[in-house]
Amino acid sequence: MSSLAVGTPGVRHIRRPADDGGPAFDLAYVRTGPRTHRPTVVVPGGPGLGSVVPYRGFRRQAGRLGLDLIMVEHRGVGLSRTDTSGRDLPDSAMRVAAVAGDIASVLDREGVDSAHLAGSSYGSYVVSCLGALHPERVAGMLLDSALQSSTDIDLERRAVRSMFWEADTDIAADVRRLHARGEDGRRLLDVIRAAHEFGGPELLGPLLRGRVRGRGRFPTPDTVAWQLLEAYATRGGSPARVPGVYEFDIAGTIGFRELGYGTPTDGLPLDPALTYAPLAHRFPGFDAEPVDLRRETSRFTWPVVLLSGTRDLRTPPAIADRVASIAPDPVVARIENGHSALDTHPEAMLVAIKHLVDGRHDALPGQVHALNALPRRGVSARFPDLLAGLVRRVET
Repeated sequence: MSSLAVGTPGVRHIRRPADDGGPAFDLAYVRTGPRTHRPTVVVPGGPGLGSVVPYRGFRRQAGRLGLDLIMVEHRGVGLSRTDTSGRDLPDSAMRVAAVAGDIASVLDREGVDSAHLAGSSYGSYVVSCLGALHPERVAGMLLDSALQSSTDIDLERRAVRSMFWEADTDIAADVRRLHARGEDGRRLLDVIRAAHEFGGPELLGPLLRGRVRGRGRFPTPDTVAWQLLEAYATRGGSPARVPGVYEFDIAGTIGFRELGYGTPTDGLPLDPALTYAPLAHRFPGFDAEPVDLRRETSRFTWPVVLLSGTRDLRTPPAIADRVASIAPDPVVARIENGHSALDTHPEAMLVAIKHLVDGRHDALPGQVHALNALPRRGVSARFPDLLAGLVRRVET
């Protein structure tokens, strides 16, 4: 067993054959909880997030709720990174349709005719494509922070600029001051977007005030908070890799080639296209999206739950609203959260999955207050408290 899987029970492998895209490799997955005829497949974001190692606690909590959960390690990541000879999978093997095929093969191995599919951010794109390519395998779908098209960057631009550049607020004024003062535009965007998603204006406002005032060379709580957010949100010129947890260096090919991560900037302030710009030279250019999800979503014959964060600026709520206007059987649950409930409010996502599995998803909009009140667990969920504590020290 790989050292990455130590302490992770139930890891299984299935041989994926060589095809035109790449060599044969062993695909890893894990299934936990009580066995049912219709398990739930959960797909994290990225591309590049591991499924086996980072979500052990998530799966334990799912089991306590009685959920039968399958998580498939993404090809090119962690336990599914290498071919049968031990070499990294090539860029040619990185296609969304192939990832969807991996999940379908796991369902075959487990003897599952159809499953509930739950995807977060990039994972929502994967499960939507799985629904388009293999509709007979889908019993229901939950899209957390729905990603649907490379053209959604226009909605991102509108959401970010209306809040942080065009608004008549102290926050927007401070952002304009920092921009005029020469603050790096990409880092400024990444930090303020992350701070808002984590803690809203209560976190972002004091953080910006401290930055505008400037507090000298010596580290202070607000400069530490700023640096932490930079480290969390800002990408450099080399793809990040934390083995088994986040491995963008191979899987990121999908983001650029099929999802438009290398979209050209429009030359205006606070352009979300800046986020991945430093990495664009390392990956293929945009080819085409694998599926027209706007068309295919209208053909979905299963319930679609859209879990959307009110503070999400990477997949703004407008995307969830548009999907709901297309899907035949949609339910929108808008929670007080930023991006990816799977990573920042996993208990809310699990309860939403439980409602879907039990056929009670129509009640979710009326359960939003209860979802918001659930405890926030996990490393990402605790990060906002750390940042808020640093900012409070500055304000007092």
